[in-house]
Amino acid sequence: MLCLSLMPLLVLVLGVSLGAAFPHDTLQKGCRLSKYQSIAEEEQEAVDKMRQAFVNNHKCNTRLFHRKWNAVNLPMSDRVVLVAAELNLTTAMLELPAVPSFVEVRRQPLDFFSNAREDVRGCVSVDPAHQPSGRLRHWLHKLQEAMRTVSRACLRATTILHVLQVLDNLRCAALQDKC
Repeated sequence: MLCLSLMPLLVLVLGVSLGAAFPHDTLQKGCRLSKYQSIAEEEQEAVDKMRQAFVNNHKCNTRLFHRKWNAVNLPMSDRVVLVAAELNLTTAMLELPAVPSFVEVRRQPLDFFSNAREDVRGCVSVDPAHQPSGRLRHWLHKLQEAMRTVSRACLRATTILHVLQVLDNLRCAALQDKC
C-alpha cells in the first residue's frame, strides 16, 4: 500500500508519463531554477554529511539511479521533469520517520530539497503535445514500478545514497544550455 506522502510523487510520474513538460525548452515564467546554478557549499556539505550519517542496513538493488545517461543528455524540458521526479522522491523519503540521530542531520537537507521541489513545481506544466524522450519515459516507468514493488526502506536507502546525483541534476537543469 502506498504511503500518503508518496502519492504526490506517483501523481507526478503518471502525469509526466502522459506527456507533462513545458514547451520550447525554455523555463516558464515563475520558474525559479536559476538560484540552483551554484549550490552553496554549506548545502552540499549538509547533504553529504546526511548521506554519510545514514545507516543503511538494507540489502537492495533497485538500480533506480544507475542509468546509462546523465541529465545533460536530455532535452531541457526532460531535465526539469527528471529533477521534479527526483526531488519529489527525495523529499518523500527524507520525510519518513527516522531514528533521532538521523532526524537532526537530515533537517537542513530536507529543508533544501523541499524548497527546491517547490521551485521546480513552477517549472513543470502539462503540455499534451510534448512527449518525454524514450530515456526519460523508461526511467519514469522504472520509478513507478519501484514505487509499487520496492519496500520503502529499500527505496529510502537508494534515494539517500544517491542524493548527490540529485543535486547535480538540479544544478544541470538550472544551468540549461550551459550544463
